[in-house]
Amino acid sequence: MESGRRGFLKAVGTSALVGAAAGQSSFAADANSKVTVGVIGPGGMGSSHVRNLASRDDVNLAYVCDVDENRMGRAADLVVAAKKPRPKMTSDLRKVLEDPTIDAVFIATPDHWHAPAAILALDAGKHVYVEKPCCHNIREGRLMSDAVQRSGKCLQVGTQSRSTEFIHDAITRLHGGAIGEILVAKAWNSQRRATIGKTKPSEPPKELDYDTWVGPAPMVPFRRNMLPGIWRWWHDFGCGDIGNDGVHDIDVALWGLNPKTHPERVACLGGKYFFDDDQQFPDTQYACCEYEPDPKTGHRRQFIFEQRIWTPYTQEGYENGAAFYGTNGLMVLGHTRGWKLYGPRNKLIAERTGQVDLPAHHTNFLNCVRGSETKLNADITAGHLSATIVHLANIAARTQRVLNFNPKSERIRDDAEADALVSRKYRQEHWSVPKGV
Repeated sequence: MESGRRGFLKAVGTSALVGAAAGQSSFAADANSKVTVGVIGPGGMGSSHVRNLASRDDVNLAYVCDVDENRMGRAADLVVAAKKPRPKMTSDLRKVLEDPTIDAVFIATPDHWHAPAAILALDAGKHVYVEKPCCHNIREGRLMSDAVQRSGKCLQVGTQSRSTEFIHDAITRLHGGAIGEILVAKAWNSQRRATIGKTKPSEPPKELDYDTWVGPAPMVPFRRNMLPGIWRWWHDFGCGDIGNDGVHDIDVALWGLNPKTHPERVACLGGKYFFDDDQQFPDTQYACCEYEPDPKTGHRRQFIFEQRIWTPYTQEGYENGAAFYGTNGLMVLGHTRGWKLYGPRNKLIAERTGQVDLPAHHTNFLNCVRGSETKLNADITAGHLSATIVHLANIAARTQRVLNFNPKSERIRDDAEADALVSRKYRQEHWSVPKGV
């Protein structure tokens, strides 16, 4: 396995090209060729995927896979409501991957299943669309990059801002020098979340295959405030709200800042300042990351993330957003709202409004599968870079220490406790544990 910066950059090039190479192996470069897909985890965001895919004439939605019988049935009903054949239903994703008629899978499971399911799918010869963050920990992101490289298949991460036209316009302006050299980028997540309360272990509902839901994670007792969706606030299964909504803004901010690798130093102060419940991740968080000097200018660059999930108030006009600070101007962007570009003396130069475009993100992925497009908008390289910020910020907050990170080895220097969190503990006897963890 190739590692370090050379391997990382090689994966960058590979992931940008696999759409053409893989798609042309089984499709003509025809935008009308039907892609046969399965949706794994069709609840929450997964149900949005089902609705959009079922409405398309260029997709055959053949499977829905979920460990909750009720959610799986509702997903199948959505397909029928779109006047399409009822898909097959299974709680075992291996049955989807074993079917030779399946070209691609959409993975919208809890975070702890993202990388294991995606790696299994890639190794089974399937193209993959996987929700964000692409991985539960840093090591899994590297293993996903390796799986993309060896399989030659497409992997699109569900950061749909990268397929949204008004955001493309903003990033093009930034990279074209609209605000000069960008030295600092900031992302924020400000909104009011609900408490998840406090519970004790209990029996899982009869419609839930809880053993499969836990999958490769360590087995822990079921609690009512773990499902559905609330798994995000538990270390074993989620990445906190920084990995939920925050990663969208992190991804856009990194896209504009345009680092080619991970940061070298990360500090993060944060904790539970507001909620008194079972949440294990911070409700308040401020992370600062520093990158090695730019080879062209010699300047270091900085990335900042701040989060307050107990306040619904906007910051610089946007509840969730990103800001770019350049030597000759400023851009403030809300990934679901629009952006404003300011020049010297705060002069407003340009602005746009818009909405995030999920169908366009699907189209880019499906076209790369077919081979009629050659570049994924949100490939594994972009997904791994943004997810690593999530994980480093969470590790720094948990340990309350400054992390010295080696971007080449993807390990934390001189801190065994923090470095142990680069990966995770697995249920080693489980069939889905990725090789190489």
